[in-house]
Amino acid sequence: MAILIDDPQWPAHGRLWAHLVSDSDLAELHAFAEAAGIPRRAFDLDHYDVPDERHAELVAAGAEHVGGKELVRRLRASGLRITARERRPRPDAPSAPGRA
Repeated sequence: MAILIDDPQWPAHGRLWAHLVSDSDLAELHAFAEAAGIPRRAFDLDHYDVPDERHAELVAAGAEHVGGKELVRRLRASGLRITARERRPRPDAPSAPGRA
């Protein structure tokens, strides 16, 4: 069981972002994120988005730094990976309450 973090290379909101994942269980990931003070709103179905300035701190706290391909490989192997296709709402799916 490991918490993994890739390189901060994803641009958004004027900064670079990294992905923080677990290679075995979401409860482990949420516990690590909570202990590190990462807000739950940063969770995106199978990973947390974390800004580049937190990267070294999270590695020091125990996250294993891996390349992006290794992170995705291990996330897939864990069965926790949510694909881009799974993230998109289906046109035939009913709308969530309060949404048109």
